[in-house]
Amino acid sequence: MNTSFPADAQANPMTDWLSPVVIPKSVYAECVEEENRHKWIESEKAGFDLGEGCIRQWVKKHWMGYLRARWVEHLQGKCFWMELDRGDFGLLQREFQDQSELLDTILDQLKSGKENLHVILWAIKNRVPTDPVHRILKALDVNSRRLVHRFDDV
Repeated sequence: MNTSFPADAQANPMTDWLSPVVIPKSVYAECVEEENRHKWIESEKAGFDLGEGCIRQWVKKHWMGYLRARWVEHLQGKCFWMELDRGDFGLLQREFQDQSELLDTILDQLKSGKENLHVILWAIKNRVPTDPVHRILKALDVNSRRLVHRFDDV
């Protein structure tokens, strides 16, 4: 197997281990595209450029859900998001295969913006055994997977 790179290619130790069919993407770069798309649509509706305020509105309303959706894609091994933990990529393909229905339900809740406590309360209310729920939530570790948006410090 030839591991040398063409003269114009550069090795990237962060992503060289990925399969050639998995193209790494940037959460932040893709987010800027989403923000701009939102700003364009809303500005077209208004008849003038709504500017940065429109982007800030998108961030306030959609950033966490956007980030959660990218995180789930990363966990499922569908897309490698460079800013997310490399070890989490494809985690759901390696873990919890015997609990796919429970996992899907938990992921749906997390994608919709719910937090760990909401998921645990859901489990208790619906008489779902909490031990597997806790194991899944611990492995997913949603609280340490948050990224800051560039407008968050402003």
